[in-house]
This record gives sequence, structure tokens and C-alpha cells, in this order.
Amino acid sequence: MRVLVYTGKGGVGKTSVAAATALRCAEQGYRTLVISTDTAHSLGDSLQSALGPEPSNVASNLDAQEIDVRYSIDKYWGNFQQFIVSLFTQRGTEDIVAEEIAIIPGLEEGASLLWLSEYAADDRYGVVIIDAAPTAETLRLLSLPDAARWWIEKFLPLGKTAARFISPVARPFGVNAPDLETLKTVELLFDTLDEVRAMLADRTVSSMRMVVNAERMVIKETQRTYTTLNLYGYPVDAVVCNRLIPATVTDPYFQAWKETQRKNIDLIHECFDPLPLLTAPLFEHEMGGLPLLREMGTALFGDSDPAARLYEGETQSLKQNEDDTYTLTMPLPFADKEKIDLYRGDDELTLSIGPYRRNIVLPRALWPLEVREARLKDGTLSLLFAPPDLD
Repeated sequence: MRVLVYTGKGGVGKTSVAAATALRCAEQGYRTLVISTDTAHSLGDSLQSALGPEPSNVASNLDAQEIDVRYSIDKYWGNFQQFIVSLFTQRGTEDIVAEEIAIIPGLEEGASLLWLSEYAADDRYGVVIIDAAPTAETLRLLSLPDAARWWIEKFLPLGKTAARFISPVARPFGVNAPDLETLKTVELLFDTLDEVRAMLADRTVSSMRMVVNAERMVIKETQRTYTTLNLYGYPVDAVVCNRLIPATVTDPYFQAWKETQRKNIDLIHECFDPLPLLTAPLFEHEMGGLPLLREMGTALFGDSDPAARLYEGETQSLKQNEDDTYTLTMPLPFADKEKIDLYRGDDELTLSIGPYRRNIVLPRALWPLEVREARLKDGTLSLLFAPPDLD
């Protein structure tokens, strides 16, 4: 199963791009599913089809699904959720309030990921395309499997002890501890999240594609997304620039906008090369319905396979070391170290090699750290980030 995840700042047109890609894949013969994980769903509007919490067919070879939080939690986390609700109701909380506050942070994202595991196991689809929520929520979703390890290492052993020794004593007093079967179910779910994380990090299976508009603010946020995706080891194979004003538009009113977009296209190349850049124009009509989505798919991919991995090489990577330092590496083939200049700002790095410049926006975790060491070896630049007081 091939997995494509489209992410980016809210309002850039991720849903249209994901839907257009899905339609293109379906029409090339792939059994395709497009999923929206955004709580403010618009995938059904884009496809002009009523969607639900389970996949429904919208065209030949194409199914679509809008993740429903409650439905998904009941499906995958039901036993654990019931236990949490019972704790609140025992403390006097009304049932309907207990249902609301018992949605623990992470359960929503976890339910979305578990759908992927189900589809991979039953081999129902050849391509699954995820129309992800805006950037912050998507990064929280993708980092969830790492956060889940805390539950495995800390919470579950305590819960098992409570189930064995506390439950028989506490139950006569109206207090229910989690039973072992519930905890085993939760442990299995967290194990499944780790499997999904491995699938999303496998570049032979999955690709992240970042959708931008030719606007500086959007590009800057997407840079942070790119670095963070590298931190978690998720492969990015393309940047999609949406809503470019076509060259055929000659009205003087749009000339300033076209010039700004041209400059920002140069900025996109500066920030993300050698990733390929796919482009889609600003269409004359509001994007919606299969004919317009088909037109967008043609603009994005031409005659190429939209499910193919669009970039095979290594891009920048960010690794956390055991001593609370980080190592940022990026390929710089044929670079001369005598011609490399590095400037560190508060939240970004500017790397210059002769007349060429690369701007790298850093994730928040690196802001208080210093570049302790820079090394160019075998065409790869490695930067070591360390706390200022680290000896």
C-alpha cells in the first residue's frame, strides 16, 4: 500500500490537491482511498459527495472518508474510553460531561492512525491519500507514536498492578480500576501505533508532500514543518505550490501579485531544493467537483504517476542524540568548505555557498542551542547543536 500525506498551513488548498491526486490515482488504475483527518472537514465539499466515518465510493476506483472523532474512538479505544468515563461519573460528573472531557489528548490522532493500520492489514487499497489537518495538528498526529511510549513505559505497568491487587479491594466501595483485558487492549493499540509510525517513516511506502502558496509567511511555516518532519524521520518527496496566477492573466491589477509570486517561487527553490516543485494555477472557478479536480490533477502531474516516489535522494535530516544534543545533516555534493558561510539567527540558519544561499528555519527545540560544530565530509554537512553550558 502506498501512503501519501498532504500537509501545510490552513487555507493553502490541501484538500483540493489531495482530492485531485486521489482522482488521478484512481483513473490510472489504482484502488484509491482519500481520507480527511481535519476536524473541519471539506473533503466532501471538494468531491461534491456526502461522506461519512467509513469509506464510501465516489467514483470508479475511488473511495473517500472523513474521520469522525467519536466514531473512531468508539471503534478503536472503546474499552479504555469507557473506563475513563466511569472514573469521572464516579466522582459525580454528569454522563454527557464525562463523555466530553474523557477524550484524552492524543486519542483523536491515534484513532486516525489506526485506520491506516487496518487498511494496510486487509490490503483493500493500493493508494491511501491523507488530507491532513493544518500543520500543528498534523505534527501532533505524526509525533503521537513517540509520545505513546510514555504510556507503555509508565502508565501501563502501574495499571496492571492496580488491576491485580487494587480492584478486588476497591470494587465494594464503588471504585473500579482498569481490568487486565482493557489494559492489554490499550497496550496492543499502542504497539499498533508504533507499526504505523514505522510505515509512515518507510520511504518505500510513504511520502509527505507539503502544500504552499507563493506567500512568504506560508513558506516560512512550511520550512518549520519540513525540519520537524525530518526530526521524526518522515520522508518528504515534493513541495506543491498552489494557486499561481497564470501567465495568460495580463490585467495590470495582477502584475504586482505575479511579480511577488515569482520572487516567492525563487524563495521556495532556495528553501526546499532539491525537492521537486509541483505547481497548480489559480483556477477561474471555485475548486470542487470531479471535472475541476481532474483538471488540477493534470496541471500537477501531467502524464507522470502521482503515486510514484517523486524524489529518491537524501534531503536534510535532524537527529536527537543521547546527550540532549542534535545533529542536522544535509547533502552538499561537490561543495568546497572554504566557500561555505554559516549564519545563525534566533530561529533560523542561513547557509551560503558562493552565490547560492539556503535558508533553514529551525524547530523550537533548537532555538536555545548553539551550533557547536560544523563538519563537511564526503559531500555531507553535519551541524552539531548543543546547550551553551555543555562541556
